[in-house]
Amino acid sequence: MLDDDQYPAALLAKLLEEAQEAQSAPAEDLLPELADVLEVLRALVAAQGMGWDELLSLAARKRAERGGFAYRIFLEFVDQAC
Repeated sequence: MLDDDQYPAALLAKLLEEAQEAQSAPAEDLLPELADVLEVLRALVAAQGMGWDELLSLAARKRAERGGFAYRIFLEFVDQAC
């Protein structure tokens, strides 16, 4: 059984593993792989003491401030020399 420090670290490692599996999955296997990513995310959110609805609210605030992916605009870099 993992302790309070080991559990989030293990979940983060699992999230990376599942994201890599999703990245390399053929189109017909993508949704099941994304379901695995979602399951790990739910566990991570709970481990941080946050509810799923709170996370969705945080995501909505960030999307309102910074934008999302609806317009398919891909930002390649930000020049902070100014």
